[in-house]
Amino acid sequence: MRVKRLCFLMLVFLASSVVSITHAQSSLKIAKLKYGGGGDWYANKTSLPNLIKFCNAELKMNINPSEDIVEVGSPDLFTYPFVHMTGHGNVVFTEAEAQNLRNYLLSGGFLHIDDNYGLDQFIRREMKKVFPELSFLELPYDHEIYRVKYNFPDGLPKIHEHDAKHPQGFGLIYEGRLICYYSYETDLGNGWEDQSVYNDPEEMRRKALQMGANLVSYAFMIL
Repeated sequence: MRVKRLCFLMLVFLASSVVSITHAQSSLKIAKLKYGGGGDWYANKTSLPNLIKFCNAELKMNINPSEDIVEVGSPDLFTYPFVHMTGHGNVVFTEAEAQNLRNYLLSGGFLHIDDNYGLDQFIRREMKKVFPELSFLELPYDHEIYRVKYNFPDGLPKIHEHDAKHPQGFGLIYEGRLICYYSYETDLGNGWEDQSVYNDPEEMRRKALQMGANLVSYAFMIL
């Protein structure tokens, strides 16, 4: 486990060095996960760029302003300390993709899954391929992820309403480390979108961005 994490850190460092040569102002990149099965992995086109902009402006982080797209089974997955996954529909991981994602997460990577409404039944099934020995656990409100930069004493903010359910944050925890965070019934990524997309109040958008910044900060902190 320790050796795998060291290898992951070396890959991130090398990738950061290459990026730094071409983008002197930016040392790290984050990515959106492309998956099979027919679900719209490409949803929320402005969300990650806006989250990156917020993190760089508000927290003085040094993230490249452009998101990358990375496939589940790609070796490039290991060059990103934070990977975001979203969508509304079906998700299918092949055996090789599930193993690649498992290796990535065990090596020090971090996956944020955001249910954009309709993803739940599929992602729970597919993550069982990745970690058959683990189940999603709801994180307590005093977990560090809710206070690492911005304080959310009541857990996830509610961005959009669908089924009159309260938002929940679930995690996959391996040997004491949170390796995957799953935001459910909140539409967090929708709150990161351009204001013109949903016309959400600015206060709501800011809460969504602050929670997103917590996720990115937490992922970078545990490297």
